[in-house]
Amino acid sequence: MRQMKWGTIATWRMAHDGVVKASDLLAQQAQAGDAVETLIKTVEAYPYYKSVGYGGLPNEEGVVEMDAAFMDGDTLAQGAVGGIQNVKHAISVARALAKYHYNSFRVGEGATKFALLHGFEMTNMLTPRAKAEWQKRLQALRQQPMTAYDGHDTVGAIALDQTGSMAVGTSTSGLFMKKAGRVGDSPLSGSGYYADSEVGAAAATGLGEDIMKGCMSYEIVRRMAAGATPQAACDQAVYPFVAKLKARYGKVGEFSLIAMNHNGEWGVATNVEFTFSVATADQPAQILIAHPTSDDHTKIEPVSEAWLANYERELKAPL
Repeated sequence: MRQMKWGTIATWRMAHDGVVKASDLLAQQAQAGDAVETLIKTVEAYPYYKSVGYGGLPNEEGVVEMDAAFMDGDTLAQGAVGGIQNVKHAISVARALAKYHYNSFRVGEGATKFALLHGFEMTNMLTPRAKAEWQKRLQALRQQPMTAYDGHDTVGAIALDQTGSMAVGTSTSGLFMKKAGRVGDSPLSGSGYYADSEVGAAAATGLGEDIMKGCMSYEIVRRMAAGATPQAACDQAVYPFVAKLKARYGKVGEFSLIAMNHNGEWGVATNVEFTFSVATADQPAQILIAHPTSDDHTKIEPVSEAWLANYERELKAPL
């Protein structure tokens, strides 16, 4: 009997523990949607990750506003929230909204009210550590001009299960010190995420205002549908668009894309140093690091033990 392919891939080192959990589920024939939700909830719950969920850094008013999305690659159903507050797992709210034909993308007070009325776990998402970092940044801004937009590492996750179904999800607390009500690419279909089980899926992380300009996730899935491998689709979508933005808009922010097709093959492209985690039926979960090359391709290699040690040290360093 032929072994069914499965796979999962997610953005940043912070997703690795979730990738391990998701890969265990997929190996046991779990559904892609369950794997994606479990993966992202693992990241959302960890208080030291300052750009996602509990412990995420707040906007300039000290309020943690979260964006999240979920897409079922079989039905193309989508659910999303923007600027939701006081909800432990924004991804779970987004997935619940994907069951609705209407009103499946909710923002602000409406999104928060939906979560409250439907029994999702509510909590104060501003941890003492995140509040202290916010206060430290406010003081620094009073003393000298500096960019407030620091930390926009969305967790984006893709899963392919053994039945061939795919799902994708995203979750983020957005740009640190963002303006109240700002929403990035993460909950926007085609920009922050897209999935089609007959083709593949993609997800983005980085400066949403620039990712939106190219509908990057849909563009990668479109290229895979036209026959490109996930890696070729990522390279062909990301690097020419980076050049276009520099030429026509005058500048470009940091962003990275991940992709996986319906065969479990995967790809990555980025204009910065970018870590990610991936697991397939043929390869245990591993953390890799990607760099853009001078000829518009992507160099991918395992992270070093020194890199991992430094990451853990900086993650929990005293403020």
